[in-house]
Amino acid sequence: MAAPRATTRLFFHGSGASLFGIHIVNVLLTIVTLGVYYFWAKTRVRVYLMSQTELEGNRFAWHGTGKELLLGFLKALLIFGLPILLLVLIRDVLDVPAFLKVVAGVLVPVIVLVLLPLAMVGARRYRLSRSSWRGIRFSFRGRPRDFVRLFIVGSFLSSLTFGLYYPIFDTRRHDFMTSHSWLGTRRFRFDGRGRDLFWPFLVTVLLALPTLGLVIFWYLARKRRYFWGHTSAGQARFRSTVTGGRLFLLYAGNLLLLVFTLGLAWPWVKVRSARFAFRYLFIAGPLDLDDIQQDARAASTTGEGLAGLLDSGSGFDFG
Repeated sequence: MAAPRATTRLFFHGSGASLFGIHIVNVLLTIVTLGVYYFWAKTRVRVYLMSQTELEGNRFAWHGTGKELLLGFLKALLIFGLPILLLVLIRDVLDVPAFLKVVAGVLVPVIVLVLLPLAMVGARRYRLSRSSWRGIRFSFRGRPRDFVRLFIVGSFLSSLTFGLYYPIFDTRRHDFMTSHSWLGTRRFRFDGRGRDLFWPFLVTVLLALPTLGLVIFWYLARKRRYFWGHTSAGQARFRSTVTGGRLFLLYAGNLLLLVFTLGLAWPWVKVRSARFAFRYLFIAGPLDLDDIQQDARAASTTGEGLAGLLDSGSGFDFG
């Protein structure tokens, strides 16, 4: 009889009260500095959330700085933000020939379509490079041009098929982000297929109106289980047991907390979400920790700054 596979869990030890103390100071300093402290505030939250996350008795750590975020934002604003602003002014405000307005009108969505995947890749590269566990840094090694191509083609096919291609596109994006992520010398892998989520997605679309949209929680839970269930690192494989009902209660509870406290409960919402994510997440199989060696990679902050400009994320956000 085969021995049972070892199961490992992640734990989150943070509390809403502790994060609230950090949050209040962050808000006050951000107001006093006319928004400049925002980047240090974001860093303080990430440091706290990472330091409260534990795996195998070891805490995660965040190594980024507020200065990095500020410089990355300014760089992205200079390189990408100002040209887009100029094109928008040409299109909507300035008195220029109609031909230039048409050209600007075409260029704005095209540039944004290219910048969005660049921001997602850049943000993930930066965030992973500034995260560590047991003193070993994470890294992201995907090539931006490959993800840009995947993103543009996927967006086009999703539009062409009235959204029916979306689950395949969504899975391919997740595959790219996961399969190019590393912890030191240990690579994460994803072996899922978008077509496995096609029928659940189609059922969700058909039931959206009759269920007043509540069926989306069933689909999101199924997708989360599928994505984690097809993610591995070495011999260890992730597994999620989240359900649609539990996910609905999380989102509904968070919404009520934010509404009835006028946003003051944000720290408790953040903590509830972190605890929820880890409560239903397991790692099956040996982690083989001794085989993981340091292999840190450099990463620019421009992608993180660009993500802030476009309000995009990478699926690896700690605040």
